[in-house]
Amino acid sequence: MKYIQKTREPDSLTKWKQKLGKRTPDWKSFPQAIKNEVYESLLQEQGYICGYCGMSIARKQCHIEHFRPKSVYKHLTFEYANLIASCQGEDEHKPRVPVHCGHKKQAWFDEELMISPLDPKCADYFKYSGFGEILPTDDVDKQKAANITIQKLALGIDKLRKMRRAAIDAALQATSGLTDTEIQLLAQGYHKPDADGRNTPFSAAIMYILKQYF
Repeated sequence: MKYIQKTREPDSLTKWKQKLGKRTPDWKSFPQAIKNEVYESLLQEQGYICGYCGMSIARKQCHIEHFRPKSVYKHLTFEYANLIASCQGEDEHKPRVPVHCGHKKQAWFDEELMISPLDPKCADYFKYSGFGEILPTDDVDKQKAANITIQKLALGIDKLRKMRRAAIDAALQATSGLTDTEIQLLAQGYHKPDADGRNTPFSAAIMYILKQYF
């Protein structure tokens, strides 16, 4: 999981909410044009990776996830700070097997046990193996939340493990022949988006492994 630094919400969303006043309409009544702008804003601030698993996503490969479920926290339905772009598209009739991330989480939420990608220290809750496994950190105070989050988002499924391993293997291969200083610079690059504003998929796992190896 990689930290998401929220940006200012789209002006169109702000103006629309101002017109609503104290009313909170159903999510299905959200104007599509404004919704599209919210999608693009979320994708840009996340560097086009899923806010939970870190895989690469695009507009049709994601849905707007309510970190605190809108079915429980209705007043947060249109609060931009509560919105995340999660992988697996928004078409409820399209098969998504295996299900993971936002669609797996559904309406579950626990203030103490759900790790938020909006927490600057969210990456500290997890560790990774060279085989692409995601595991709870060795910090016993963080292990319960890490285990529950992995379970509720299905982050440990074989599909995601294989994708993480491929990303890790590619990163390790890129270090071949480099000096320690050059490897450190390479690792620092995974913290930042590229020239197109895209983050490296599964960068949290890559950075963890590079730190262990070097």
